[in-house]
Amino acid sequence: MNDPQIEDAGTLPDGRQVQAVWLGAGRLRARVLTLGAIVQDLRMQGYDHPLVLGATDPTRYLTSHRYLGAIVGRFANRIANARFTINGQTHHTDPNFLGRHTLHGGDDGPDLMLWTPLDVSRHSLSLALDLPDGHMGFPGKLSITARISVLDKALQIDLSATSDAATPCSLTHHGYFDLDGRGDIRGHSLQIDADRMLPLDSDQIPTGQVSAVDGTDFDFRKARLLGDTRLDHNFCLSTAPRPLRLVATLEGQNGLRMQVQTTACGLQIYDGAHFQDLPGLDGRIYRAHAGLALETQHWPDAPNRPGFPDAILRPGQTYQEVTQYCFLD
Repeated sequence: MNDPQIEDAGTLPDGRQVQAVWLGAGRLRARVLTLGAIVQDLRMQGYDHPLVLGATDPTRYLTSHRYLGAIVGRFANRIANARFTINGQTHHTDPNFLGRHTLHGGDDGPDLMLWTPLDVSRHSLSLALDLPDGHMGFPGKLSITARISVLDKALQIDLSATSDAATPCSLTHHGYFDLDGRGDIRGHSLQIDADRMLPLDSDQIPTGQVSAVDGTDFDFRKARLLGDTRLDHNFCLSTAPRPLRLVATLEGQNGLRMQVQTTACGLQIYDGAHFQDLPGLDGRIYRAHAGLALETQHWPDAPNRPGFPDAILRPGQTYQEVTQYCFLD
């Protein structure tokens, strides 16, 4: 692969210019945007379809294609009732989910922002973003760095952050994967190394219980077809971040496998049931279940749940998370 060049990728309605760069190593290539640190496209030699869902027009990431392939935060997933308390002070965050809860850090999230490129090589791109104190109601200036790398057969996401005040912090790559290119992931099989998950209430907020998967539709300890199992749930990998380890394997009907390795303590699985005739890469149309999101992160609503793993980043600490999506055939 030739030395990478940052190229123009389109102009947003407010005049902001989006840039892009192709990264590659071995059989794998990825196109990354400065908008939202989005992995717009991912290709593996020997397969004629993209491995992720994406949009050719970056303006779509502001509306219909929101979160696809982006880095989301400052607290990924949901915070109940759009509020939490730290050191006796209650903070009210943007209620952008059902008008009463916070999703992915609020309506003005990092996925909508232009990140600043720090350095680029043939294999990796580092991007930086600062979220000011009080942004979406969260305390502290949060300084985020994302390094997106393409290894021989893996897409690696390195996320780090610091804050000048105690604040919830959970960042994740929100890519949707389709290993077959058939536009329906219900024929994929999934295995997850988790014996517990978080039940949800009618608003998709964790009830506070931590339930065993044994004997339920959420038991993926042995690989099985996704089928019609409705999934938008957190699987409990551990009670604190751990060294990089294998936590899940997704396999398509074509034999291509994707192993997920992460340092995170939670894995949110979402089946993309909301997609409705969205224009995608290579002229594809994304309908319900077009892709599967495997989001490595802290447990949702952790700031309001003392029994959940601690998700508060404090001054002097550095948030760090590494995730690899490894492709094998």
